[in-house]
Amino acid sequence: MKSVNTEIALTHILTRKRQTIVAALGVTIGIAIFICLNTLMVGTNRYSDNSIFKTTPHIRIYKEDEICQPLLRGSVQDSSMVIINPKISNISKNLINPMKLLDEIKNQPEVTSAAQMVSANLFYNNGKSQLNGIGWGINIAEANAMFDIQSTMVDGDYKTLLNTPNGIIIGVGIADKLSLKRNDNISVISSLGIIKLMKVVGLFKTSNMITDKGKSYMNLASAQQLLGRGPNYVTDIYVNIKNPEAAPELAIVLGKLTDYTTEDWKAANELFVAGKKIRAIMFTVISWAILLVAAFGIYNIVNMTISQKMNDIAILKANGFSGSDVVKIFVSEAMIMGIIGTVFGFLLALLVVTLLSRIYIGADIGYFPIQFELSVSLKGMGVGILVAFGAGLIPALKAAKIDPVEIFRK
Repeated sequence: MKSVNTEIALTHILTRKRQTIVAALGVTIGIAIFICLNTLMVGTNRYSDNSIFKTTPHIRIYKEDEICQPLLRGSVQDSSMVIINPKISNISKNLINPMKLLDEIKNQPEVTSAAQMVSANLFYNNGKSQLNGIGWGINIAEANAMFDIQSTMVDGDYKTLLNTPNGIIIGVGIADKLSLKRNDNISVISSLGIIKLMKVVGLFKTSNMITDKGKSYMNLASAQQLLGRGPNYVTDIYVNIKNPEAAPELAIVLGKLTDYTTEDWKAANELFVAGKKIRAIMFTVISWAILLVAAFGIYNIVNMTISQKMNDIAILKANGFSGSDVVKIFVSEAMIMGIIGTVFGFLLALLVVTLLSRIYIGADIGYFPIQFELSVSLKGMGVGILVAFGAGLIPALKAAKIDPVEIFRK
């Protein structure tokens, strides 16, 4: 019966070419939009993640500020020790034995890279012009492995900092405000009033204007000198891991390992994470809504066919066709329309994605952040066929319950 069922389904489709084309076209557009929207979401998330990870580590390890406590706590019974207007304790933020901590962190199987850092609040001066910001004292080679600093460089090479003890790499915003260019000298003053004359060895530009107007990279020793500290002074350890999505869980593990405060990138960028969720929900709702519209098109055509073929169905059942055979006939019709629409939808999506990927946006984005995603396309095609199956199954089950005797009586 299988070949006969298929033959009957094909006969119905070929005798109603216009309706078949309309249904397949609806699926084509639905699948194309589904694939394009989800591909765009993946590309946008990839670009935004890459942008944020150029300045933010997956996990940050640091010493949290402490609020001062009563010195006489517990010494007087039946009394409460109160501090009016408590302030942050004047305790050094230095991590104890940072090299040992760094080795222990790097030995974790999930960790791909880790680097020491000294953060310093600074004033950049050039003549009478002054600009405040923050300086990162780092090992530039380790930092480049983590943040891909070289990809943000618009003038100079990050490696120059390795051979320039008093070198500094500044954001393009600082350079514009203070009229600086590569190989110029800049006077840097720390929050403690320590002044250091430094040489600009490079300029960088990120997608964050605030970062470009205030941030700089310098050697670890330079930052330690600006803070009046020794060579073992380290305020932070930055960690990158294999799977950034696992950062919250691993941050807890590293916190127990180091006995210091840990902060994962999701906790540090809650607004960014919320934006990703909103974007994902919005794209998913839109793409599914369009697919449902296409499914209703198939449903209406199959349902119409059943209504017009009541006598044919009764004759088939009277000649020995079972209810399951009737279901197979009309589900096959829906699947054929769905498969045709899905294939053409995939080809249309491929064309649209290719054209969009060649559109130059400008700035540091470059070309439109979209590219062909095989996993998304396969998912879209699978969803398209599943929707077509569901759209054909509902009216087919109705057709299977038709009583041929009642039809003949009419």
